[in-house]
Amino acid sequence: MIILYILLAIVILLCMVLIHEFGHYIAGKILKFKITEFSVGFGFPLFSKTNKKTGEKFSLRVFPLGGYCAFFGEDDDCNENNPQAFNNQKPWKRIIVFVAGVFANFVTAIIFSWILLCSIGYDVKQIVRYDTSYANPYEVGDVVTNVNGVKVDFAFGENFVPLINAQKETASKYYFDYYEEHKNVDCPLYTFEMTVKRNGNIQNLTITIYPEIETTSDGVNIISHTGLESGEGEEPCIRSYVYDFWSGFCRSFEMAVGFAWVVLKSLWLLLTFQVPITQMGGTISTIAEMANYASQSLSYMLIFIPLIAANLAIFNILPFPALDGSHVLFTLIEWIRGKPINRKIENIIHFVGLCILFGFVIIVDILHFVL
Repeated sequence: MIILYILLAIVILLCMVLIHEFGHYIAGKILKFKITEFSVGFGFPLFSKTNKKTGEKFSLRVFPLGGYCAFFGEDDDCNENNPQAFNNQKPWKRIIVFVAGVFANFVTAIIFSWILLCSIGYDVKQIVRYDTSYANPYEVGDVVTNVNGVKVDFAFGENFVPLINAQKETASKYYFDYYEEHKNVDCPLYTFEMTVKRNGNIQNLTITIYPEIETTSDGVNIISHTGLESGEGEEPCIRSYVYDFWSGFCRSFEMAVGFAWVVLKSLWLLLTFQVPITQMGGTISTIAEMANYASQSLSYMLIFIPLIAANLAIFNILPFPALDGSHVLFTLIEWIRGKPINRKIENIIHFVGLCILFGFVIIVDILHFVL
């Protein structure tokens, strides 16, 4: 069964890459660039068909982990006098074509964020029940937006569960310290603020955390209760908030930016050695992780799709040789100088960058599985 999930992960990853290349293709067609080939996969062609009218070749190749859109006169100077050659097109047009792949990935991240929010929800939580033995001002249906001044947001704030647990830990220490001194918990109750959306209106609630003394062989333990704890066998008190059609659409833009921000933040942590390289993953480890999550629940794929789309968008816009961001940088330099950098030198730089990228992906995959 896991083989099917692996195949599903490969298909999704392939689709995300093809969407990127299709962005280049659409921009090229709109700006009337001459396209020589649109390929699904790399390596030996299994199937090829040429459009006799346009001369464009559509190919299916043996290694299905990607694809490319090839433009006439893109990689050489043999057609330097041909106005149809890619390198002879105006710089602003070429920049649009380079950026179009990134734009296509980001639009994909927005669309699938919208689908995610309107189907199963994600980071924002809604109260579906609560323990009425605790006198807290909850109402069923409350949508939690802030906990003690911190926004509930996976990218630009914190997740709900860690925020609540942090308050419970603080309350437990507060009550325990008082108990150690007075041998009772009859002290002012610990409270914190929670902001919820109730019937379309914003409400600021004061939540009380109630203590319970538990005597163990190791001493006294203070258990803190917020009224949102689930007993054994009971349904959870909170669930991910499922947005309606319009509100989900409005937040999908913020969410796509959030996914992109998470990718950038992860890259920064890696470059500044704040996280080990073993926590990173290449293509194989990404497929393995997607397959693993999909085997638990197919709904997890709804989270992976916008994340991968945002990942591809951010990764490709980086000004590293062989990536779209680097091509944009070289084109901007040409635009400013009034003439291009030697094409042979540029091609060598891009080739070396491509080799480094492939090497890096292979190394992080090996380290991810070995260490």
